[in-house]
Amino acid sequence: MKQFNSFIIKEAKHIVRDKRTMLILFGMPVVLMLIFGFAITTDVRNVRTVVVTASQDHLTRQAIERLAASEYFSITAAVATPQEAERLIRDQEADLAVVFSNDFASRRGPVQFIVDGADPNMAQQWTNYATGVITNADTTLINSKMLYNPQMKSAYNFVPAIMGMLLMLVCAMMTSISIVREKEKGTMEVLLVSPIKPLMIIIAKAVPYLVLAFAILTTILLMGRYVLEVPLHGSIVWIYVVSTIYILLALSLGLLISNIATSQLMALLLSAMVLLVPIVMLSGMLFPVESMPQVLQWISAVVPPRYYIEAMRKLMIMGVGINEVLREVAILTAMTAALLALSLLKFKTRLE
Repeated sequence: MKQFNSFIIKEAKHIVRDKRTMLILFGMPVVLMLIFGFAITTDVRNVRTVVVTASQDHLTRQAIERLAASEYFSITAAVATPQEAERLIRDQEADLAVVFSNDFASRRGPVQFIVDGADPNMAQQWTNYATGVITNADTTLINSKMLYNPQMKSAYNFVPAIMGMLLMLVCAMMTSISIVREKEKGTMEVLLVSPIKPLMIIIAKAVPYLVLAFAILTTILLMGRYVLEVPLHGSIVWIYVVSTIYILLALSLGLLISNIATSQLMALLLSAMVLLVPIVMLSGMLFPVESMPQVLQWISAVVPPRYYIEAMRKLMIMGVGINEVLREVAILTAMTAALLALSLLKFKTRLE
């Protein structure tokens, strides 16, 4: 046991001494949280809005004032005809035009929206928000209730996704590179002829990254709670329990990559192809899995971050109990067992 602890301390010192690695490990979570929390956001803010109205009745003025007072829209012009408003949108001087009919006050005339549809998702959001602001002038027209995310903040969606991405990248990528680095330097053979069994050496190299993963997880949770104001409605214990399973899965995948890769560059490329692209595109991090073509939904079924992100959104945002995420936990556990068995089998084959 003393020798095993010595290997763990040795690997930890290697990580701490590498300033670039430490900067990546702890700088990346902070930067990504700030970028996804404040820069890459789907929140509706300051939409350049043109108002088209020929009537100055009380209800129309009240609706326009509500648009101007909201944080979502910025009234940039008032024109007389829809054609003028459309020209402003085509000239990239406005994003949305709200056309009030002459008999809007009598509630017989509709409201027309002319929207820049280059980004259809955002265009739909602008229309929905504008409808809510205008119709909310009379609460009898609409009554909606947003569960779990009443302010419609995109950070509620991104924080669990960032957790899934970073834990997978850090644990899998850094573990695989660490083992391959030993092979490149020729020190792996020295380690393997030591009194400790090869399996214990691999575990000793993975333990520091396990500790780092928990530190990164804690950093993300603290930033999400106190910087981005994302609530933690669920049990923090279950969040860490499910995360532990996911971290072990990522470490197993890193071990498997290290068995395949023959150089650090190859390990990085494999990690990018096997991890980064599927995580971003197929895990539900940015795009709903249900909206994907059926073939991509089948492929996403074997992407582990998909289930971890789903579980974290339920535990953190919805505040459900562990019984509500048993499906995700069972799938992650099965994937962990399969990857670990395959990794150890491949590792022993290569040694022999």
